[in-house]
Amino acid sequence: MLLGPPKSKVGRRVVGIPKSIISVLREHIATYVQADPGALIFPGAKGGPLWRSGFNTRTRWVGVVKEMGMPGLHFHDLRHTGNMLAAESGVGLKDLMARMGHDNVRAAMIYQHAVRGADKAITDAIDRQLEKRDDDEDGSAGVLAPVG
Repeated sequence: MLLGPPKSKVGRRVVGIPKSIISVLREHIATYVQADPGALIFPGAKGGPLWRSGFNTRTRWVGVVKEMGMPGLHFHDLRHTGNMLAAESGVGLKDLMARMGHDNVRAAMIYQHAVRGADKAITDAIDRQLEKRDDDEDGSAGVLAPVG
């Protein structure tokens, strides 16, 4: 394994960290991360990089997720969850791509799923925009219309 630059030109970026996880992140860094400025945030058992092969079967991870009641949880599932929560914020695809470090739509779309209630949220947002309009002379704003 070679550690090197990110896979894409947008891989190195600054992202915000939610306030609710800062204390947990600080505790993790204090417990597991070496004092070296180039130290890995998520080091392997011996301080080196995490290895993909065998990670979900031969590391401490297996016991930890089992203890949490989440056997089968993969490390990458954490990234997926964070990206899904970001997508639920309602920001546009380009903003999500910037946060995720993707430079092409195809990669970013992997993390996009239909969110429960999204259609209602979209409909309500459109309705709010239409209600702002003063030029509704025929009273048709907000009426459901068949599509397709």
